[in-house]
Amino acid sequence: MNKKSMNVVIRRMILKDYDAVIALWKKGSIPYRPQGRDSKKNIGRQLQQPTSLYFIAENERRIIGVILGTHDGRKGWINRLVVTPVYQQKGIAKQLVEEVEHHLAGLGIDITACLIEDWNSTSMQVFERLGYKKHTDILYFSKRKNIKI
Repeated sequence: MNKKSMNVVIRRMILKDYDAVIALWKKGSIPYRPQGRDSKKNIGRQLQQPTSLYFIAENERRIIGVILGTHDGRKGWINRLVVTPVYQQKGIAKQLVEEVEHHLAGLGIDITACLIEDWNSTSMQVFERLGYKKHTDILYFSKRKNIKI
């Protein structure tokens, strides 16, 4: 299957996509929290937020990719990006990233960032090819309501 023969449609994610998205995350070894932020209830709530830019890539009505983008009004974030293995290296990830960037630009947001685990060299390569710069001088801190330190 070559890039030109594929009919890829990028559209907003809806809650009915949830099970297919979770299956895709599992297939792509994307860590997720089904009892927490990634529960169907929480994803449904997130989909209603104006800051959520969640998109699906489909080919012949089959979900082949997903991206979860958000913004804080100043900076855009790509939180999750996965493409079904057989469709990788065909420009699907690029289309999904560009969709989020396009929507962010429409909001006047011209900085897009992503967080990638240090073991995920494949994702690092994808984002570097898309013009993203790796910053090794930033440390990530988080505070989680349900986790005691």
